[in-house]
Amino acid sequence: MDSSANSLINPDARMGLATSGAATGGSAGGAMPGGAEDLGGGFAQRLGSLSSLRSVRGNPRAPLIIAVAVLIAVVAGLILWSRAPDYKVLYSNLSDRDGGSIVTALQAANVPYKLSESGSAILVPSDQVGEMRLRLAQQGLPKSGSVGFELMDNQKFGISQFAEQVNYQRALEGELEQTIQSIQSVKSSRVHLAIPKPSVFVREREAPSASVLVNMYPGRVLDDGQVSAITHMVASAVPDLPVRNVTVVDQDGNLLTQSTTSAGLDASQLKYVRQVEHDTQSRIDQILAPLFGAGNARSQVSADLDFSHLEQTSENYGPNGNPQQAAVRSQQQSIATDSAQTSAGGVPGALSNQPPQPASAPIVAPAGASGAAAATPISDHRDTTTNYELDKTVRHYQQAAGDIKRLSVAVIVNYQQKVDAKGHASMQPLDAQKLAQIEQLVKDAMGYDEKRGDSVNVVNAAFQQDVDPSANLPWWRQPEMIALAKQIATWLGIGAVALFLYFVMVKPALRRAFPPPAPPAAVSPLGVDGGEPLLLDGLPQVEKIEGTGGEIEGDPALLALENEKHKFERNLEFARNIARQDPKIVATVVKSWVNDER
Repeated sequence: MDSSANSLINPDARMGLATSGAATGGSAGGAMPGGAEDLGGGFAQRLGSLSSLRSVRGNPRAPLIIAVAVLIAVVAGLILWSRAPDYKVLYSNLSDRDGGSIVTALQAANVPYKLSESGSAILVPSDQVGEMRLRLAQQGLPKSGSVGFELMDNQKFGISQFAEQVNYQRALEGELEQTIQSIQSVKSSRVHLAIPKPSVFVREREAPSASVLVNMYPGRVLDDGQVSAITHMVASAVPDLPVRNVTVVDQDGNLLTQSTTSAGLDASQLKYVRQVEHDTQSRIDQILAPLFGAGNARSQVSADLDFSHLEQTSENYGPNGNPQQAAVRSQQQSIATDSAQTSAGGVPGALSNQPPQPASAPIVAPAGASGAAAATPISDHRDTTTNYELDKTVRHYQQAAGDIKRLSVAVIVNYQQKVDAKGHASMQPLDAQKLAQIEQLVKDAMGYDEKRGDSVNVVNAAFQQDVDPSANLPWWRQPEMIALAKQIATWLGIGAVALFLYFVMVKPALRRAFPPPAPPAAVSPLGVDGGEPLLLDGLPQVEKIEGTGGEIEGDPALLALENEKHKFERNLEFARNIARQDPKIVATVVKSWVNDER
């Protein structure tokens, strides 16, 4: 019988002994039945593959081999991933219609693309982003974006005035939307304009209005200054649009343009009032903190501001001054002289036939006087009008909004701590002189003005101090120590569980997976521990043969034949056990025998 085939069937056979026993098996082969030898050798050859699989499963190097294979697969995947193209966003926040049109255009151009996880963005290779945007823009994609005054470029001939006005309003809204979206915090915007039809009647004129919806980026907000800038920009872009008719709303429905309150103050005015109160209170606290310490003096300020706009113009005329010092504006003089005539004259009639008037000339004429009577004046009238410049004063007064009308300040000061001669500390109230000094300091810090009606009230009282309940506790009962102990106990519990799992589960599993190598047993050719020599199946060369009266020493040839018989029986019994445990293996082996014989 072939001993190499038997060694495959018998798991207890040793490779070295099977080689040495091949000659012995050949010499005794004639004594064994031929059918049994063929069955044992063929069955052992078919089960060789099963023994090799079991040896692989029991090999402690199998995890190392699997780990190397996984590492090679990961490296190959990383190499393939690094060679993949880098995708960047082509367009985002598209409507479904525009997204479908762009995808169709990309498929027609054989350009690879991907969609983001949310489906709101289309990604293409980074080296083709600019080219595809230009090609899609040539096709008019996307169409849902804000359209400005380019809408007026393709006006049809014969369009009605109403359609032209609607296109102009749409273009103006698109331009405003693009301008508002240029703000960093604004993601998108919508603008709606309500422009009434112009009328020639003044009473029927209506002011236009505007509504602005801003969609902010996550975590971004618009401050009051930015909201005011948006309202003024929209109001300036639309003719006759007042700022108060512009409404700004965010994506959450919050009104950003707050209307005036019941007191007539808007948000900016209320903010200015709080700022004035805070600044005044800060100055008071800073001047009292060095005297009493932080927290020993508290103050509150109430400010009454006037936000009314007042403009006044006055003209004052001064009294008449000295004419010599006054400036002459204009002067007019009129002189009229009437003279008497000696010759008759006048209109003929009754009035001219009057008797002559008595002579007014002196009786004694001066020497050289002619005989003819000279003409004498009758009346002389002079008028002089002089206009001087007026002493006039013109004053134009404009009061700025936010003027302080009245300030009210309340200050409370804690009792002052005093230490007596024995070292005992006690809280004592302040005297009147100290309170007066504090009141004067507060007035100087707040800018007290008696004409405005400002008021200051300083009160000295004992503050109620909060007592810490854990101040007098021992250190092991402090809340911090208890929390630290709980944390240490938690980590110790985690460590104990980890050690338990390691010694109970991990360490035994490691021992089973990686058993320690057995020390090589030195087998002597003479036998175990220098005893009798071993044959093929590990049996001693000299056996005890029960005879008639004692123990005799057997023949080596007979003992070898006896060993072969026992080996065949054990191999046959082993094959029977395998057939009972797994009949499929036996059927597979028999099927392979039949195929080999064919």
